[in-house]
Amino acid sequence: MDIVDANTAPAFDPGAVGLPWYRRALLQGAGYSAPSALFVLIPILFNLDAPLPVLALVIVSSLLVGFFFLGASLVLHWSEPKRWLWLLGLISSIALMSLAIEQTRALYFIAYLTTVAAVMFPLVQSRIVIVGSSLLAAGLSVLMSDLFGVVMAAMALTIGLSIAMGLETERTRKKLKASEERTAVLAVAAERERIGRDLHDILGHSLTTIAVKADLAERLMGRDDAAARAEVAELAAVARQALADVRATASGMREVRLATEIASARSVLTAAGVEAVTPVALPVLSDRDSELLGYAVREAVTNVVRHADATTCTITFDDGVLTVADDGRGMKNPDRGGSGLKGLRRRIEEADGQLRVTGQGGTTLEVEL
Repeated sequence: MDIVDANTAPAFDPGAVGLPWYRRALLQGAGYSAPSALFVLIPILFNLDAPLPVLALVIVSSLLVGFFFLGASLVLHWSEPKRWLWLLGLISSIALMSLAIEQTRALYFIAYLTTVAAVMFPLVQSRIVIVGSSLLAAGLSVLMSDLFGVVMAAMALTIGLSIAMGLETERTRKKLKASEERTAVLAVAAERERIGRDLHDILGHSLTTIAVKADLAERLMGRDDAAARAEVAELAAVARQALADVRATASGMREVRLATEIASARSVLTAAGVEAVTPVALPVLSDRDSELLGYAVREAVTNVVRHADATTCTITFDDGVLTVADDGRGMKNPDRGGSGLKGLRRRIEEADGQLRVTGQGGTTLEVEL
């Protein structure tokens, strides 16, 4: 049994599975229970001079109590119904002992019952057995004027609850540790996804810009060397910025803002021979909204330059809705898109926003946060 669930015995140790019985018992608490099990010899010693049938009944019942008490450490891997049967066997053994000796003295062994219940069943179940059996033993002791029996019942209640709450605390600690480990794994996966998504956005946009400016510089060579040199200089600046963005992405410090992305888009579109219509002013936006909208502009403009074959690209921001529209050939299936569009959609949905893409008569991308 490798999976520990809510119904597993609290004292069950998965590492004990497959070990020899004596090692399994020691690993699951038999070493702590063994000294206490010696008390089952007391009724035998006190009844050595009793008639043989009585002595035999005392010996059998005492040994059975000790067996069910110590043997509990060997059956912790059993299913819950079988463990309840084992506990019933212990109760029956104590009841059998009460037939041979005074009933209140048999109740002295109620601590065995509360201890076994604590190690076999979760606190929500074991506490019912522990409290119920202890109160029953105390009540019977009061009725029979046995003060020591009341003391033993109180001791059984204390021992049982202490063990049960200790095991429950340990179980909770293990659950928290497992939860922390799962959270760490998910955090690593999320960080990898973030870096991969950011690198796609950065390199996709930057490499497209580099390719466009390199083509433009090549066309200008021999016709307008000064302009060609200016494009080459801008190309080097874009490459350096892309390198800085990659480094910043790895450390999670890169900032993307709507205003800067619109300015960059205007430059890229113009270099690609696409007329850029952009807003003159933008409203004040939070860092989160400005970053998300900046990613949207970057992805949309990259797709315009790469795929649209457009002559005009219009960027607007009205009533909290960002729109990037071109007059190119459009998209056959705008709901699918490439990995960049899927990553953008995921970003926006995580921020409780909406991304709408239409592909007829050119492509229109709308983002509403």
